Amino acid sequence: MGLKNYFNQLFEYHEPDEYEFILPKNANDLPEETQEPKQTIYPSLSVNLEYFKTKYNLLINSDVKFRKFTIPIQNQKVPAMLLYIDGMVDEATITNSVLQPLLLKNSITMQEQEPKQPKAGRISITRGKQPKINLETFIFDGLIPHNSITKQTEFEPVIKAVNGGSCALFVDTVATAFCVETKGVEGRSVSTPMTENIVRGSQEAFVESLRTNTSLLRKIVNNENLVIEEVEVGVVSKTKVAICYVQNIANDDLVAETKYRINNLNIDSLTSSGQLEQFIKDNPSSPFPQTIATERPDRVSNYLLDGRIAIVVNRHTVCFGCSSHFS
Repeated sequence: MGLKNYFNQLFEYHEPDEYEFILPKNANDLPEETQEPKQTIYPSLSVNLEYFKTKYNLLINSDVKFRKFTIPIQNQKVPAMLLYIDGMVDEATITNSVLQPLLLKNSITMQEQEPKQPKAGRISITRGKQPKINLETFIFDGLIPHNSITKQTEFEPVIKAVNGGSCALFVDTVATAFCVETKGVEGRSVSTPMTENIVRGSQEAFVESLRTNTSLLRKIVNNENLVIEEVEVGVVSKTKVAICYVQNIANDDLVAETKYRINNLNIDSLTSSGQLEQFIKDNPSSPFPQTIATERPDRVSNYLLDGRIAIVVNRHTVCFGCSSHFS
């Protein structure tokens, strides 16, 4: 009898305890007074440095690097700092496109020389007192030759860019960060398909890099109507997902429904395309296929030209496409 009571207590259903608090579904449901305010970048270089030391746990992390230096501008040395994650960036790009232009003297930093006689076809400019310059505009427009650079005034987009492989430049007395794309993550080169081998056709397969995969689609489709929209999925992981379709061929309702389902996913992380595939399916338990997963860019390109939508997940080698309709 005691053994029977023991098993009854072990397998008997118990009502869950009632808690006095309610967890919100997402951060937007929090009251305004409890939401973390957006913090803007400070004009003081030392304050920004202390903020990132706390944010990145610099006493523990060994791959977060800070590079301090001075920028010579108008015979003055302006303190500056470079923030990046070792292993996520290309050091050659940082050296050639960021540090070298900033550290070397430019035309404004050169000392004044005696005016010379103008040559034919040239205009002589008499240089008197050096004009005052806007430091932020001068650095953005004249010192950094890299073609992919953005200005940020808040810490959140800067942290997002640094985590993605960019470097962030901070200059003293300037309340703006310059984010330069210097991605250099080691990855696998384009190779032959592993599971979908064919005799006739392209021998290229998707890799883990999202931008490489989208370039493979661009190369095959070769049309300006190919649209590739990037969204982020996952509150913690912020995984990049590319929604690909050919404008004027794909159904507008299908495009809108696909973007609606992906943008309204309330999940913490997304690590594979299989997870996303299950989340946006009409019926995940159905034995009939509702999406098509493939590692071949040529096959995806054919589906795109047929009016379907392709979804590519960053750091994953398989692309899957939605069918011609959602129920």
